[in-house]
Amino acid sequence: MRVCWLPWESGKDIQPMYAIVKTGGKQYKAEAEGLLIVEKLEGEPGTVVNLDEVVMICDGDNVKVGSPFVKGASVTAEIVRQGKAKKIVGFNYKPKKNQRRRWGHRQPQTHLRVKEVQAGA
Repeated sequence: MRVCWLPWESGKDIQPMYAIVKTGGKQYKAEAEGLLIVEKLEGEPGTVVNLDEVVMICDGDNVKVGSPFVKGASVTAEIVRQGKAKKIVGFNYKPKKNQRRRWGHRQPQTHLRVKEVQAGA
């Protein structure tokens, strides 16, 4: 991600620190002041959440990869809102049996605003 490019910097990219965080069985890229949409986490809007399962931290050329997690690293985020994903529509049927079923599902989600990425030791 190119954040800032100035002609006198001879094409250098300035990259903010980011972390790869595991929550809800999935992995997400978290940057400071970024927005994450993750699987539902308990809490009201305005609640601060600490995500401790950090798989990787990248700070420019300095990269730390955990086995399985980076020790001491964490991501602090605030819950912005609770919501639901777009509806998934499914249809099941059995041929020649006159059996048909139409169903839908909306996965609950939590929208997070990342406040801080801490690299740890």
